[in-house]
Amino acid sequence: MNSQISMTHNEDSIPVLLVSTEAPLDVLHSSAASRFLAVTQMMESLASLDISSAKGADVQQLAHVAAMLLRDGCDVMDVLGRQIRLRV
Repeated sequence: MNSQISMTHNEDSIPVLLVSTEAPLDVLHSSAASRFLAVTQMMESLASLDISSAKGADVQQLAHVAAMLLRDGCDVMDVLGRQIRLRV
């Protein structure tokens, strides 16, 4: 396994965002969990608001942010899973 893998959401052909495949399991878990928690809190906040007057562009931007954070968390969880499987 390479020491780093490219995250899924890289805007350009040259990867800028990478995940260390050598990071400790607890660090990978913490990184993924913080992204999932951020999305969860944002969605809970949105659920409590009256967004009937929200602009479509605003909703689209919030959805884009949520998707990026979720994809980042999933990428980190993939590395975490690979490390766990290698240790079994």
